[in-house]
Order: sequence, then C-alpha cells, then structure tokens
Amino acid sequence: MDNKKVVTRFPPSPTGYLHIGGARTALFNWLFARKHKGKFILRIEDTDQARSSEEATNAILESLRWLGLDWDEGPYFQSRRYHIYREYLEKLLASGKAYYCHCTPQELEERRKQAMAKGLKPKYDGKCRNLGLGPAPHAVVRLKAPQTGKTSFNDLVKGPISFNNEELDDLVLWRSDGNPTYHLAVVVDDITMGLTHIIRGDDHVNNTPRQIMIYQALGEPLPYYAHVPMILGPDRTRLSKRHGATSVLAYRDMGYLPQAVLNALARLGWSYGDQEKFSIDELIEKFSLEHVGKSPGIFNAEKLLDLNAQYIRESDTGYLTRTVIPFLEKRGLKNLDETKVARAVETLKIRSKTLDEMAEGSLFYFQDEISYEEKADRKFLKPNILGLMEEILERLEKTEVFSQKSLEKVFLDFIEEKQIKLGKIAQPLRVALTGKSASPGLFEVMEILGKEKVLERIRKALTHIARKT
Repeated sequence: MDNKKVVTRFPPSPTGYLHIGGARTALFNWLFARKHKGKFILRIEDTDQARSSEEATNAILESLRWLGLDWDEGPYFQSRRYHIYREYLEKLLASGKAYYCHCTPQELEERRKQAMAKGLKPKYDGKCRNLGLGPAPHAVVRLKAPQTGKTSFNDLVKGPISFNNEELDDLVLWRSDGNPTYHLAVVVDDITMGLTHIIRGDDHVNNTPRQIMIYQALGEPLPYYAHVPMILGPDRTRLSKRHGATSVLAYRDMGYLPQAVLNALARLGWSYGDQEKFSIDELIEKFSLEHVGKSPGIFNAEKLLDLNAQYIRESDTGYLTRTVIPFLEKRGLKNLDETKVARAVETLKIRSKTLDEMAEGSLFYFQDEISYEEKADRKFLKPNILGLMEEILERLEKTEVFSQKSLEKVFLDFIEEKQIKLGKIAQPLRVALTGKSASPGLFEVMEILGKEKVLERIRKALTHIARKT
C-alpha cells in the first residue's frame, strides 16, 4: 500500500432498511479506515428518486449510529451533486471519450433481438459512436469504451481479475431523462471524494470493469478494489427473511447489543485464527483484507443469540440498566427506579439472551399485580401447601432484616424444624412471588421485592390456594 491516506466509503441506497449485508460492508470499510488512521465517508446514493425515501435514509443513519460506525465526512447525497456529474460528463464529451446517441429504445430493442437471433451478444452495436451527434430530445450520452484488449485489476480479496473488452459495450453515462447513470455518479463521487479503497460485496465485481473504463477515460488513477464474499444462511442460500431478521434495527428492537451484532458481522467472511469474540479495539487492530475469505460468510442467528447472551453476561450492570429500561417502558412500566432496575438486572444477567427477554423476566419485580403461569399454579399452589405457607408467612412477618443472608437463615431453620426439603416450600413461594416456576434465586428475589411486597404476595397466594379447597 502506498503512503496516500486511506479513504473508504459506505454508499447505501435509501430504498429500505440497512440489512446485515450492507452493515457488514459498512463495518469492513470503517475498520479498514480506522486501522490505517484514514477517513470513512458516508454517501447516500439516492438517484433513484422514485424508490428513495427520507424514512429509509433516517433508518440507515440510525442503524449506523446504533452500531457505533461513525463517519468522518457526509452524509453526501447524490441527488444534490448533479452539477458535479454534469461537469465530468462535459469533460468526457470534450475529450471525445463520450458521445451522444440518438437511438430510440424501440430501435435498440429491435437490434438486440436481431443480434440474439444471429447468436451474438445482445449489446449496443455502436451505431452512433462515430457520427459526431449533438444533444437532442431523448438522446443519451455513452462512454466510448475500448473495443479490444482486456480491462484488468488486482482484487485485494479475489486476486487478479480480467474482462475481455469486446464483451462490454458503450455504456450509458447520462440518461435521456436528464439523470446520470449509477456508474458515472459512483465514479465521479469516488474521484472527487479521494477514495483510495473500494470495499464492497462481490455482486459488484461485474460493475468494476465499466467503472475502471470511466476512470481511464477521465485520466484518473484507479483506487484499490476489494470484493468481499456474499452472505448466506445456514442452508447456503442467499440470506433472506426466512433465516431470521435481516434488518439491523430489527436486532436492536429484539434486544440485541450492538457489540454482539458487530462481532457477528465481523466474522461473516473474515477470521483471525480461531478467535471468535473481539472487542472493537481488537477488531480495528486485527482487521485486514488479507484475512477476508473468498468463500461466502454464513450468517447463523442461533450463534448470534448465544454471542449476545455472552455479551449480556459480561456487560456492566449500569450499561445494561440504561439499555433495558426502554424495553420495560415498552411494556407499560413508568417512572422506574433505576437503582431497583439495576438490582433486578444483576439477578437476570446470567439467564437472559436478549434485553427483551431480560425485561420480560424482570416484570414481576415492578408490577403491582402478577398473574400465575397456569402450569406453575397447578403444580405448586396446591391446598396441601397451605399450612407450610401460613407458617413461613408468620416467620417472615417477624423477620426484621430482609437481606439474602438473614432470609436464608429463616428458611434453613424452618426446613430443619419441619424435616422437609427446601424445594417443598421454595417452589410454591417462587410462584407466589414471581408468578413463574423459574426465576432468579429466591432470596435475591425477596430482598429486591422488599418485605412489604413479599408479605402482600404471599397473602394473595394463600387466598388463591384457599379458593381451591
């Protein structure tokens, strides 16, 4: 690599949400720029006015911000740069590297059919190439592409790639409706923004020779190209909704942590030895295009879920508290006490795979009224437990210090005296206090709920059981 400062870009089209594939491309560009202390540019390719929307643009920006992929320049919008594309088009026309073509769509279609009937490639036949035509209504501008030889480049992931020029035609640079084509806009942007490395999905490989020809026609130095492998589902078909959510924001809304999603994205087609888990700083330090594989990355939603659970377990309680509160509010809880949420989080960190699951699992701490799971109610809140429950209630009423340690002593004394196993009383109590048969440790739960709430819930459970007799 030469000494020129590295400049990469991420150029989404705002026609929908940011998907896993696009996010992976953004991440690779961001990591490469950060590693080389270069610049990462965000560009919104919104020339397709009919399909582009402000809502999609905002969703893309929101996704990148959530992932922590900050940009150094932009967002630039192609729709506001037509004057620059026009200027470069005029340069190509003035140097004879581009020309006006007056062929109508009907004529082109007819000639394509004729070529195919003769077994020839259905490409533009160059009719207007040397006619020296000027502007006209419905005329397009085409690139005067080389007709012999090869267009080659050394892909930083795939190695040397070559295309025969006779396979390619004089591509349209400017449409009859007064809009630049994708290829012209992209190349002009990449030149004017000083791009050094184009890192993108390998579905763009076939676009590369056409774009190289535009660079060459403008006399501009070429950037480095790196085409990263596509992403497949576990069944090795192209990633789609049937493999789980494909939008980045959907993962955010399901309660995934951005670090877990970034880690999973980084591992799609890139590896560093056997290491599976990376911090952001490690990714920046270790990322290189040499370690991007040639075969497709396999996206596994189950693996991501496990990774997310790992990140939740290892996350700071304060951070988890802040991030889980919106999930609790979504369930109708208001004016939450952050200290109580933090204590609840501490009990659920090791048993939650997502923030959403954590919020669901902690509801019993904050609700005024809880309902019993049907199966748990049937199995544990039976009339034969009434006597034991009434006795433990009496002891808890007399317990002054409601800490895990003192509660544990109350229970140990009780089960020893009654000659029963802890589960005999602990499981019915768990259901009485949480509504479920599985929850964090009973004494932790009791300490966080507090004496008043614990006694209230046990009394309600006793009334509930009594109705069954």
